[in-house]
Amino acid sequence: MKIALGCDEAATTLKDIIRTTLESWGHDVTDYGTHEGKSVLYPDIAVTVADAIMSGKHERGILLCGTGIGVAISANKVPGIRAAQTHDTYSAERAMKSNNAQIITLGARVIGPELAKTIVHAYLSSEFSGGASAEKVERITYYEGRISV
Repeated sequence: MKIALGCDEAATTLKDIIRTTLESWGHDVTDYGTHEGKSVLYPDIAVTVADAIMSGKHERGILLCGTGIGVAISANKVPGIRAAQTHDTYSAERAMKSNNAQIITLGARVIGPELAKTIVHAYLSSEFSGGASAEKVERITYYEGRISV
C-alpha cells in the first residue's frame, strides 16, 4: 500500500518508528517530514499529506503531532479528506470500516511506540464496510459540498 506519513517536531521520533515499521511490513512510504525535530507549522505538513492523498499519489495517510488533534483538524480542511484521531485499535478500525477515513492521526505525547504500531496495523488491516455507514459518509460529503471558500 502507498502511504503518506507526516509529523511536526513533537512527533519526529514516533514518526520514524512508524515509517520503519511500515517499510518492514512491505508498504511504500513517503515521508513528508518533518525530519530530525526541525520546527514546522503542522498545518503545512497535514495539508501536504492530505493533498497528496486527494491527488491519488497515496492510498492512505498517517499524521502525528503532540496530541494528534492539530493535524486532524488541519487535514480535514482539505475537501474530500476524512482524518480521524485514533488512540486505540477500535477507533483506528472504525475510522476505516465506518468512516472510510483516508488518514489517521496519532499523538506522540499520548501513546507510546508499541501501541502506535498496533493502532496503525488495525487501521491498515481494515476496509470500508459500506452498508449503513455508506449513507453516513455520503451525508458527510453532502455537507462538505455546501461549504464555500
